[in-house]
Amino acid sequence: MHVVEFETTASDGTARAGTATTANGSYTTPLFMPVGTRGAIKYLSADDYDALGAQIVLGNTYHLMMRPGADTVAHFGGLAKFAGWSGLTLTDSGGFQVFSLEPDVDDEGVTFASTYDGTKHRFTPETAVETQQLLGADIQMVLDVCPPLPSPPEVIRLALERTNAWAKRARDHHTRPDQALFGIVQGGVSEVMRAESAERTAALEFDGYGIGGLSVGETRDEMIPALAAAIEHLPTNRPRYLMGVGDPASIVEAVNLGVDQFDCVMQTRLGRHGTALTSEGRVNLKRQEFALSDAPIDASCTCSVCARHSRGYIRHLFKVGEPTASRLVSLHNVAWTLRLLEQMRAAIIDGTFQDLRRDVLAVWG
Repeated sequence: MHVVEFETTASDGTARAGTATTANGSYTTPLFMPVGTRGAIKYLSADDYDALGAQIVLGNTYHLMMRPGADTVAHFGGLAKFAGWSGLTLTDSGGFQVFSLEPDVDDEGVTFASTYDGTKHRFTPETAVETQQLLGADIQMVLDVCPPLPSPPEVIRLALERTNAWAKRARDHHTRPDQALFGIVQGGVSEVMRAESAERTAALEFDGYGIGGLSVGETRDEMIPALAAAIEHLPTNRPRYLMGVGDPASIVEAVNLGVDQFDCVMQTRLGRHGTALTSEGRVNLKRQEFALSDAPIDASCTCSVCARHSRGYIRHLFKVGEPTASRLVSLHNVAWTLRLLEQMRAAIIDGTFQDLRRDVLAVWG
């Protein structure tokens, strides 16, 4: 019995709009999921998530199991209740963060040192499942091996084999009937290995499918064929999730291929440092030219920040070191991206997605 069912509402070529239904609620796609690494999107609260219209907010398994600990989150009733959030949640496996720490890797799992206090930890596909069951997100991801790109073919092959073996172990260990489990496709930029990994992962019959190991050093021209090769072998009645990708050009190209959901820290990372996403591209609001500007961040944006504040005001806040500046631009960037995905969904339903795609690529491509 699958925890998630996906129904396609409309399609425009291979781009699709749909509804995914989980044990605790449904969400519409294409979808952007803001990242709340340590239990909160930086500078934002659950009130903001509601106001922005977010449907799913991510949590990071590695950081949450280190601080405050998965048992503590479980004590509060799971990640959503802990954060005061009434929407859906998704936790990654923690694998991406663990592999960024250059751990000792073997066929059974990984050993790594905590970035918090240097203590040694052992992480396996089974402990990743157990930790995420305590965190209690609506969707959890299997532990995978995410190699950097470029990497030699033998490194990509080993990552593929371990990811597939670990996926089966995770599926066999998962016991929460109210929590979806997504598998992850690897394979680097090799179309052959991506297709193989997708086939083997789909054969394990997960609730949905993450496509990992992309946007980690390769060009977009390298990413798209590899992504297409994977999607071709994933079932149409399950969600497809391109992990860690959030730039508008890559999103619109992935939606064009049939991807349903995305996450990225880029929106808030840029926002904290004064760069806004707009219909005209990136705008650095710290620049002198905006000192006397009474224009909003983006005249076509309907978010609360653009409705109330000028570029000149936000520049002033950055220049005097006022943290409110980072909050305002982060709010705008998340709102702007959520709206972009809503526009993509509407365009697919209207049959005008290719027009929107051309417009997005003209600015962001």
